[in-house]
Formats: sequence, structure tokens, C-alpha cells
Amino acid sequence: MLVATMMKPILLLLPSILTVNPPLPSPDGSDFIRTSCNSTLYPDLCFSSLSTFANSIHNDSNRLARVAISLTLSDTLHLVSHLQNAYGNCVDHGCDGPTAAIIKDCSENLKDAVDEMRDSMKQMKELVSTGSVQSFRFQMSNVKTWLSAALTNQYTCTDGFEDFHENGSIKDDVSSPRVDDVKKLTSIALALVNRYADKAIP
Repeated sequence: MLVATMMKPILLLLPSILTVNPPLPSPDGSDFIRTSCNSTLYPDLCFSSLSTFANSIHNDSNRLARVAISLTLSDTLHLVSHLQNAYGNCVDHGCDGPTAAIIKDCSENLKDAVDEMRDSMKQMKELVSTGSVQSFRFQMSNVKTWLSAALTNQYTCTDGFEDFHENGSIKDDVSSPRVDDVKKLTSIALALVNRYADKAIP
């Protein structure tokens, strides 16, 4: 009887012990960003790049996608400027014609990518989610098309570096890893746009 009496309080405690509340999401939205980034090809780069904006994203998939587009747009603009300077230095220092052509072509490809990313950002800001499903799908299709085109232009730029044999500082300045970085960021932005569209339209 004594054992049974002692067991009763323990049994009463078991439900509260076994019913453990799941951990709450982080208040700054970093958990939301990490989960979203897992849908991309580069989850670590995605999280490290976007987590600094967690306080302004607030678990909002649309805002997350827009921040991702803005980030790759900014990096691409910086790269275009860098390549234009490299092209000028190349011409001034008498580098060979093929090298100058590769740098110039890459710069032009990236300028096209910038225009396409700007179009996609504008469309994301103008989304009318309260309209018809068809209208929303059309708008999202535009965003995806422009981002895909931007990524294609970035790949075209990278292709030009396959036969790039220039040595020295010019090669270091315009080597394809710099372009690879913006390609990855654009891929991340496109994946987050797709994720947003999938969640917005069941």
C-alpha cells in the first residue's frame, strides 16, 4: 500500500513531463531563414548571406525572396563595375585582343543580368496576391523567367573564361570564381522565389 501511495504523485507528474512543448521559433526569424535556405542548392551560403537581414524579414517568404534578389543584384552591379575597370586597365596596358574581348563580353552579359534582376524585383514589389490566382501565377512566372534569364547570362559570362589563359593581376581580377559567387546568389534567389510561389499557391 505504501508503494502504491508513493507512485500516485509520480504518475500524476508523468503527463506534464512527457508533454514537452516544442521549441519556439527564434524571435529574429533566423530559424525561418535557415529552413527556407534548405530548399536551395547552397544552403550554407544562403543562410550566411541572408541571416543578417533576419530582423527585417520577419518570417515573410515574399520579403525573404526580395532581399535575396536585392543581394545578388547589388553584388552583380559591383562585379560589373569591377569588370569595366579591369577592361580599362587591360586596354591601357596592352593586353591581347581575346582577353579584352572576354572581359568586355562578360561585362555586357552581366549588365543584361542586372536589367533582368531589376525587372524581377519590380514585379515582386508589385505582386497582387489579393487578385486572381491566374494573375498571381502570371506575375510569378515573369519573376522566374527574368531570374532564370539573369542566371543564363551569368553562365554565359563564365563560359567565356574557360579558354582564359592570361596570367598575372588581370586574371586574378576577373577570374571566374568572382562570377561563380553571383551565380550562386542568383540561384538562391530563384529557389526562394519558387518556394514563395509554391507556398502562396497551394
